[in-house]
Amino acid sequence: MRWNIDAAHSAVEFGVKHLGISTTKGRFQKFSGAVEGDTTGTPVGLDVTIHVASIDTNSPDRDAHLRSADFFEVEKYPTITYRSTSVRPVTNGYEVLGDLTMRGVSKPVPFHIEAEPAVTDPWGNERIAGHAVGKISRKEWGLTWNKILEAGGLMVSDEVKFTLDVELVAERAAVAA
Repeated sequence: MRWNIDAAHSAVEFGVKHLGISTTKGRFQKFSGAVEGDTTGTPVGLDVTIHVASIDTNSPDRDAHLRSADFFEVEKYPTITYRSTSVRPVTNGYEVLGDLTMRGVSKPVPFHIEAEPAVTDPWGNERIAGHAVGKISRKEWGLTWNKILEAGGLMVSDEVKFTLDVELVAERAAVAA
């Protein structure tokens, strides 16, 4: 069964350390994706596409800088994609390994997912939800812009933590004519 992300009830967010003392968060407003499940409902694959131009950190100037060649280079690389290569059940959820492609570079990235059981909404649609967390080193994707602070620290941390809270709706089977 295929479950499509309901973007209106989902969030793709990230956080980085700023000046080494606080976490600055942002989110992507436009994304899509799906989870494939086997006949028992166990996830066996997932894919997500994020439209980088939709980045929102609550600061228009910072968002413009993040869209520039110093960071995401949106004109050349408009999307970030994640395609799973394996999904395995673990205590409290699933471990997913997949390829994250950003700025033309693909690297394996693990995520931990906690899933909620299926429910039926008032319109008869079957829905599930999941909470996924992961982290990357942004330097591995060529995101190297930074400033060295007077005390020797960095303005922006290398480590980026991701959180995805997604609600998915079951794709309905086509009715034969």
